[in-house]
Amino acid sequence: ALGVAALGEQGLAVVLDAEARAERAALGAAGDPDTLTALVERAGLRGLGGAGFPAARKWRLTRAHPGPRHLVVNADEGEPGTFKDRWCLETEPHRVLEGMLIAARAIEAETCWIYLRDEYHHLFAPLRQAIADLRAAGLFRGEIHLRRGAGAYVCGEETALLESLEGRRGYPRHKPPFPGERGLFGRPTLIHNVETLWWLPEIVAGGAEAFAGQGRHGRTGRRLYSVSGRVRDPGVKDAPAGITARELVEEFCGGMTAGHRFAAYLPGGASGGILPAAMADLPLDFGTLEPQGCFVGSGAVIVLSDRDDLAEAARNLLRFFRDESCGQCTPCRVGTAKAAALLEAPVWDRALLTELAAAMADGSICGLGQAAMNPVLSLIRHIPEAVP
Repeated sequence: ALGVAALGEQGLAVVLDAEARAERAALGAAGDPDTLTALVERAGLRGLGGAGFPAARKWRLTRAHPGPRHLVVNADEGEPGTFKDRWCLETEPHRVLEGMLIAARAIEAETCWIYLRDEYHHLFAPLRQAIADLRAAGLFRGEIHLRRGAGAYVCGEETALLESLEGRRGYPRHKPPFPGERGLFGRPTLIHNVETLWWLPEIVAGGAEAFAGQGRHGRTGRRLYSVSGRVRDPGVKDAPAGITARELVEEFCGGMTAGHRFAAYLPGGASGGILPAAMADLPLDFGTLEPQGCFVGSGAVIVLSDRDDLAEAARNLLRFFRDESCGQCTPCRVGTAKAAALLEAPVWDRALLTELAAAMADGSICGLGQAAMNPVLSLIRHIPEAVP
């Protein structure tokens, strides 16, 4: 698209020589912001950090408010089992920045901010160099800021991220107003996950229909799945959106590890719930797992075997949420601690756990507290034989 990805291997001269082609390919042929937005809408691209909100709708909502506007790249990847954003930034940082420029063009943003997970310290220098390359090539006239994350899981939540960027503790904000209305420093702000930006150059270069047609089981596009657990070949898998967990394991991961039988899986990382292998033929996409009390989220698929203790897996996840709760709201702060304690009992009080989960889902400010009990609830519902 913009030719920016070529920087990594062929040098800055390639971009400078191809500047006219870049303008034609990404901005001329695709057109003005309205045309870019329509292109992404036809491609069916959604936010791939967890919520799955349609990208084009997000662009329109942000652009509907008067500028100046900000674009924020959420590279604070902290969901257990998720590592696709790190892979993108390690593999082709210029492609991610290329997607950032396309999105910035679509909302007419004056400033871009990259909020990078603090644990990804090895990516700071390459990203600084990539940003310098963009400036040298004159591909973006506004400011591009690279900022370190605050080291907290909750700062991956978009409004907590904004609080952190503004120099305050990463407490999630009450919504509305949404970031597209009043976000960073009170200005309309578009926040995109790294993977969402990763796909934009391909959509602009190859067309919306070509991208959308690559899904399976009635879904659109492709996704990067972070696959870990009891598989022969774990890692980031570029696969059709809507692929099932069984297909992912068999076609992309070389099957199960020797001596292990597929027993269960987490379709969306720590907060996406736990499903039995008998339900491994559900498409891994937005809207397909919610009826089962689960979700695909960031696409972190953790495969468990008959040798794994599923109840202990749920306990471990609740300990994580207890430790990572920011403490701002009582339902999450007290609820995660209470749940972690209840799960240590030799026999789980299913009624009390279910009641606690409802209170946390209804009263928590952000998705951490709202979804923290998903592993427990899904285990009780779908794999009751694993519950003490």
